[in-house]
Amino acid sequence: MIAVDKRTWVQGRPAAYSVAGQGMPVVLLHGWALAQHTYRDVVETIAAQGCRVIAPAMPGFGGSGDLPDASFSLSGYAEWVVDVLDALELEEPAVVVGHSFGGAVAVRLAHDHRDRVRSLVLVNSVGGSSWRNGSRLRSIAERPLWDWGLHFPSDIWPIRQATRVVPVIVEDLLPNLVRHPKAMVKVANLARRADLRSELEVLRDHDLSITIIWATRDGIVPRESFEALCVASGVAGTVVEGSHSWLLADPEHFGEVITNDMNIAKAARDLEAAEPTDRRRGIRRVPSLKRRRGADRRSEDRRASE
Repeated sequence: MIAVDKRTWVQGRPAAYSVAGQGMPVVLLHGWALAQHTYRDVVETIAAQGCRVIAPAMPGFGGSGDLPDASFSLSGYAEWVVDVLDALELEEPAVVVGHSFGGAVAVRLAHDHRDRVRSLVLVNSVGGSSWRNGSRLRSIAERPLWDWGLHFPSDIWPIRQATRVVPVIVEDLLPNLVRHPKAMVKVANLARRADLRSELEVLRDHDLSITIIWATRDGIVPRESFEALCVASGVAGTVVEGSHSWLLADPEHFGEVITNDMNIAKAARDLEAAEPTDRRRGIRRVPSLKRRRGADRRSEDRRASE
């Protein structure tokens, strides 16, 4: 399955995206400073499981126009994703996979547009808003920028991972820095302050299928934030070996980790498709034997009374 880069128009501005495969729709939302090219191997890995994967470059990244200031929020990003799906004439609910900042957009998308999301897969997602400073548990919005930067190098090394991750990240990171430096800063602050726990609680109460994955060496999203997401959504999270960008370093392993999620979503989709089958084929439902006997008895009573 080869990912193909395409462009369309959304909200009167250009929008870039990649698409691969056929079958159950999957929407992949990228992390901060990146875009669809960074996730090419991930897109193709998911598509190989019998899915149609759509990976948009979100506003301000990868050639997609910025959001207007009035729409600049997680809800604005979620609305933009819906408009992308409308532009591509995708009406069927999709499995939405969000990595890092894309996870926050994915949660908001499911909360604001429940009918467009079949299930959620959050990968090293922001939004838990929890950070441990010494012995104190604090809001991650209080985490100083120098501390974020201090942990960034650990997301690249060891060298074996760096040789895999750096080239794919640079393909989108450098153009984004040149073309949209203002958007980079604005989105960084939006991601840093994101708190999606109340939205996840609502989705939990609506029985949305949610999977939350975190990597052991993630210095960008701390374990406390991951655990807060799990508590809010009422799920037991999945912990894998790796750093914040582990799925970029090992897309094949990522495909293995989410295989069960894809299979469950496909089973639910097949069940929904099977429900109206009898009506499409013109099959007449025959009442049960018990109901038929009751109807015959009532008919006999009416004849006797006449």
